[in-house]
Amino acid sequence: MRESCDTLILSDLHLGSEASRAADAVQLLRTVSFNRLILLGDIFSDLNFARLTRDHWEFLSEIRRLSNPRRRKQVIWVEGNHDLGLSNLMSHLMGISVYQRYVWQFAGKRHIAIHGHQFDRFVSKNYLLSRIGVRIYEHLQRWDTQSKKFTNTLDRLSTRWLRLTEKVAEGALTYAAAGYADRIFCGHTHLPTMRSRNGIDYFNTGCWVEQIPTYITIDETGVHLREYRDVSRTRHRHTREERRELPAEAPCLFEHAGLPALAAYESLRC
Repeated sequence: MRESCDTLILSDLHLGSEASRAADAVQLLRTVSFNRLILLGDIFSDLNFARLTRDHWEFLSEIRRLSNPRRRKQVIWVEGNHDLGLSNLMSHLMGISVYQRYVWQFAGKRHIAIHGHQFDRFVSKNYLLSRIGVRIYEHLQRWDTQSKKFTNTLDRLSTRWLRLTEKVAEGALTYAAAGYADRIFCGHTHLPTMRSRNGIDYFNTGCWVEQIPTYITIDETGVHLREYRDVSRTRHRHTREERRELPAEAPCLFEHAGLPALAAYESLRC
């Protein structure tokens, strides 16, 4: 039976990377019925289009097809740190809207989609160093085995070392509270996560460069964090929700993130 939802969210495909599961993402898009698609950042690995394979171009062609007004689907691209510099190109080439932050209402709840690198102090303060790290990681991927076990393990270890999952979750929940949002969605960390605090729900979509890619669907029953194995065997990923008190202080959160600290956020175009 074909899966159906109001909103489908996926992030961190890293087109141009050898680890990208672009072909599987295309299969997902052709199998799930949805009204709104949100590409939540880092769809590209870098600005070098020469790295794109046939599968990567097939994914972009599918996005272009879905954005055709006759299909009556809303396609939203939220800019990630790897997508910087591609906003105008994507808007014209793909015929879709590109945002720094996308806000929408559904089922009586206010939702925010933002990539999440804004809450990563290491990327914010060490942009050049982080780009060098990405280059080294991509070279390692070329020498890794087909399963990419070494580089995937390295990715998870670096995320834990930087406490990236914690930092992005805490920053996102604080940011959502300031914007009167009920739910906030991020990518960036590559780790699928669900958390709640003071009535606000945070979800991280995970990525499409792991052996088991993850994505999010939203419908009238709620938000579902799912694993992609095979469409006929797609199942929920059961992640324990954590409830935490609001931090006593969040110094310079919005300033270092380059985001306006205004209540009742609206969508912010690139």
